[in-house]
Amino acid sequence: MLSILQIDGLGKRYGMLPSRVLQEANTFDLYILDAALSFEQYHHKKANNKGKEPVPEYTTDQLLEIMGKTKSGNNDKNQ
Repeated sequence: MLSILQIDGLGKRYGMLPSRVLQEANTFDLYILDAALSFEQYHHKKANNKGKEPVPEYTTDQLLEIMGKTKSGNNDKNQ
């Protein structure tokens, strides 16, 4: 499903039919599309937070690791 959305995204961005995207696009085009969409999403989130930095998107594992480091740091200070 993701590849279909990428083909659609390239077609919309460059005004090409999906069949033409399939014929002419390569992985570099997908890399640029991903970077451009990520950049647009960052600025969209930043604008909606009224100038504040957008909240970082952490995975559950990253959050658990941060929490574990915080708890272990607090235990060392209490002893």
